[in-house]
Amino acid sequence: MTVDDTGSGTGEHPGADGEPERAARPVDDSSPARYDSDARAATRTSRADAHDRLDDPDDPDEEHDPLALRLEQLILGAERRYTPFQAARSAGVSMELASRFWRAMGFADIGQAKALTEADVLALRRLAGLVEAGLLSEAMAVQVARSTGQTTARLAEWQIDSFLEGLTEPPEPGMTRTEVTYPLVELLLPELEEFIVYVWRRQLAAATGRVVQAADDEEMVDRRLAVGFADLVGFTRLTRRMEEEELGELVEAFETTAADLVAAHGGRLIKTLGDEVLYAADDAGVAAEIALRLIETMANDETMPELRVGIAFGTVTTRMGDVFGTTVNLASRLTSIAPRDAVLVDGAFAEELVRTVEAPASEAEAAEAAAAAEKEGEEPPLYRFALQPMWQRPVRGLGVIEPWLLTRRNPTL
Repeated sequence: MTVDDTGSGTGEHPGADGEPERAARPVDDSSPARYDSDARAATRTSRADAHDRLDDPDDPDEEHDPLALRLEQLILGAERRYTPFQAARSAGVSMELASRFWRAMGFADIGQAKALTEADVLALRRLAGLVEAGLLSEAMAVQVARSTGQTTARLAEWQIDSFLEGLTEPPEPGMTRTEVTYPLVELLLPELEEFIVYVWRRQLAAATGRVVQAADDEEMVDRRLAVGFADLVGFTRLTRRMEEEELGELVEAFETTAADLVAAHGGRLIKTLGDEVLYAADDAGVAAEIALRLIETMANDETMPELRVGIAFGTVTTRMGDVFGTTVNLASRLTSIAPRDAVLVDGAFAEELVRTVEAPASEAEAAEAAAAAEKEGEEPPLYRFALQPMWQRPVRGLGVIEPWLLTRRNPTL
């Protein structure tokens, strides 16, 4: 129930006796040999220290796993010293507001156990300071805490489940996984922290660039985007036939492939839902290319089920990295009625492709444009996509719509 933020920048934190205790220093040499050597040395030290703590009758945390406590202190950079009430008072905020912040970050209520650190106090003080300075409203500060907590919780769970689990096989007989984890975390923590901050800054710069290019203030929140859903066909049946491990590997392969394709072609992955991914793009042509690439890539993989994609274009409300609104609902409905290994789009998306000369309104129009260009001695338009109108049909909650089948267009036709 803490935020990793010592705030001091000195590399020190108060020890159990109130004196400064120097935190683990970052590793300067990233060579595998150095990491392996340091890991083994740190492992031996952690085992000896753990034995000393087990024999200490005055240890206030004796009833807890000492190595687990050491891991927590290593990661947080400080030891437990505050109850929630003490932390709130030290931060100068009400207990009610402190509880709102902690719950928004995704941490459980702990009563009045002494489980919080100086980092928790500094985090509360910073959030409250942003509100007091008028930079954030209280509601917005809670949203900041919630969005950060949700995002980092998923990241932390993935790192533990998929990353550390595969790297903490005991190198020596008789060692426990926890004993191996401590030196590994000690070595990786500063490196991962730097990398996470780098990626966050990159993503923040990209998101800021998109916002400042908005036409007006309203467009910063309610924007016109292309929204696409990609859904694995027959996934429910697969869950009954496949082993859990196989199913997990299939979902991971699907999400990884989708994420790579969306990013590579200039879209943004909004979220993954196991058998479904949601992505968005500012440009209809980008969204169309991503959809067709997904279909083509999955079709070439014999281990993957068939895929269907639905795309809609229109006003979208963005909140906490997610997207909402009628456009999103329409894209979801189009996905549910799309043929296997096919892409269905709505009328607004089709119009946007025609407007940007990415697709002709019809093959007759394409022929006319080619004839006119030839007469003038010019190159005919090179349309990337083709649109075929489908039968109108009622869609639950959205009335009657006319979907269009999106395909690639052979420019030689």
